[in-house]
Amino acid sequence: MPQFFNQAQLSYSGSVINSNIAVGEINETLRVTKTAVGDRYSPTDDVTYVVSIVNSGSSPINDLTVTDDLGGYTIGGETVYPLNYTDGSASVYVNGILSAAPAVTAGPPLVFTGINVPAAGNVIIVYEAAVTGFASPEAGGEIVNTVTVDNGCAIGTASETVFAQEAPELTVTKTVEPTIVSECGNITYSFLIQNIGNTATGEADNVTLRDTFDPILRNIVVTYDGELLSEGVDYTYNELTGEFSTIPGRIVIPAATFARDPETGLWVTTPGVGLLTVSGTI
Repeated sequence: MPQFFNQAQLSYSGSVINSNIAVGEINETLRVTKTAVGDRYSPTDDVTYVVSIVNSGSSPINDLTVTDDLGGYTIGGETVYPLNYTDGSASVYVNGILSAAPAVTAGPPLVFTGINVPAAGNVIIVYEAAVTGFASPEAGGEIVNTVTVDNGCAIGTASETVFAQEAPELTVTKTVEPTIVSECGNITYSFLIQNIGNTATGEADNVTLRDTFDPILRNIVVTYDGELLSEGVDYTYNELTGEFSTIPGRIVIPAATFARDPETGLWVTTPGVGLLTVSGTI
């Protein structure tokens, strides 16, 4: 049990006398912990949180309010929130048994009310929160959020930290020009690869683009970001089947760049891009 100490001071006629030190203990019957399921987030994620409330006392503790600050922080004199409660995601377990859903005020901040913890028992609240544009997507970015449990006076708090995922996050878009072509005509397939992650791809990521051209292309020319690629070194191609593949790790997509909008506080992502083109005769 945590102790507290207190000492008084008496002054008179220019003299100061200290009292003895009074020692007391706080009998904590309620313990609060908060855990994230997974310690990494990306801008498109939901984060799942688990709040555990344990009552070690011999009497139930009723009508608790659990408040989650959703990671709120101040920027430009305004409070912004890197998390947003996912509506309908909350579940409550009392001594391990699924109970009725709690009363929820989505906020921010997020508030659960009417939580009852039985004597020598526990309550677990599980819920999800979506990552918003106020969460830093940069390498080293983090979200720190705190829950407070009270029933008229503060009983306990618990915090959890999750960190920005440090990894590439790729998409690819394919186009063809021209869209109408005569027999034995030339066409160009373009593959725009975008990386919204905070890390460039590397050899270990084994980035590989595969396609089977139909109709089959002949006499292909392949470029990446305007530079000519070599067959057997950078890619393979089978003119009998139309199967094309870059050699794993030969193309690299840079990391995205990030900037915070000075007016809104939102993070703006500029994807890293790479452009692969394959031209040939059908």
